[in-house]
Amino acid sequence: MIEAFILASALTADAPQPPPPREIASGVHLIPGGFLPGRGPDGNTIIFDAPDGLIVVDTGRHVWQSDAILAFARERQRPVAAILNTHWHLDHSSGNGRIKAAYPQAPLFATSAIDRVIGPGGFLTRNLDGARAMMAAGELAGVQQEEAQIFIDTMAASNDLRPDVVIERTQRLRIAGKRLAVHVTSGDVTEHDLWLCDRRTRVLILGDLVTFPAPFFETACPDRWRTELDAVWRTPFRTAIPGHGEPMSRTQFDLYRTAFDAFIDCASSPAPASQCAADWTARIAPFIASDERAQRMAPEMAEYYVGFLRENGDRSPDCVAS
Repeated sequence: MIEAFILASALTADAPQPPPPREIASGVHLIPGGFLPGRGPDGNTIIFDAPDGLIVVDTGRHVWQSDAILAFARERQRPVAAILNTHWHLDHSSGNGRIKAAYPQAPLFATSAIDRVIGPGGFLTRNLDGARAMMAAGELAGVQQEEAQIFIDTMAASNDLRPDVVIERTQRLRIAGKRLAVHVTSGDVTEHDLWLCDRRTRVLILGDLVTFPAPFFETACPDRWRTELDAVWRTPFRTAIPGHGEPMSRTQFDLYRTAFDAFIDCASSPAPASQCAADWTARIAPFIASDERAQRMAPEMAEYYVGFLRENGDRSPDCVAS
C-alpha cells in the first residue's frame, strides 16, 4: 500500500521494466513485483500451472505487471483460469480488471474485506477523496500525478476488486483443478487476508504477511499479525514467497519472524524510533544485502512506521480486530 509514504517522498521515477518470470518450484512461477523510486510498489505475482489453466495470485498495480502476466499466459498458450487476491491492497489487485478483460471466464477468489474499505468512510474511500483533492489543487505533478491517477482509475472500476467467489474460512479448495490449502486470517495485515499452501511443492504464498524492506502497517493489527506468522511457522513448507521480496527458506522465514517480533516490541517501548529502525535494518540485512536502494529505504520506512504505530495506539486506526 504505502501510498501516503510514497506521495510524501521527493523521489524521481526510473523507467519501468517488465519483470521476467522465473520458476520457483515445479509448476510454480514468480513474476517479481517492483518498487521503483517515486512510485507505489507492485506486489509479487505467483502463477500456478493447474489442470484447467493458470491460477494467478495477485495482479499488481501497474500496467507492466499485468502485461507480464498476460505475456506469460500467451507464451505458455494456456488461459488464466482463476485469479486470487491475497488481500485488497491495490499493489496486489489493481491488475484484476486487465486480466479479467482478457480472460472473462476466470473467477476472482478473495475475502469480502474489500467491501468495508470501498464503502462510506472506508480506507480507500478516504484516500480517494484526498487524491482527488490534491489533483484538483494542482499539488501533484509528474510521477506522483500518474500514481494518483492509477489509484483514481482503479477505484472507478472498483467492482473489479470484488470477488466472484468469497472465501470466508480456512479450507482446502480445488481451483482450476488444482488443490490448494487456503488460510483466512482475521485482523492482521487487513481485516481478512489469504495465504496459500501448495502441499505438492511445499510452497507457501504469504501476501503481505512478509514484506521488504519493511512491514506495511497502514491497515494492520500488529499483535494479530505476529500470531499469524507463528501459525505459518507451524505449517510444513520448503519455500515461502512474500508479498514483496525474494522467496525464503524456512530458516529465512524464521529470521524474518524474529525480526518482526523485535520490531513490534521496540515500537511499543520508549526506545527512540531511530533505534528501532536501526535494529530492524540490522536484523533483515541478509535479505537486502544486494539491494542498495532497499538498504537506504529500510531504516527510513521502519522509522516512519514506528511513528505511525505510536501515534495510533500501537496499531493502525483501521485495525478492525477487537
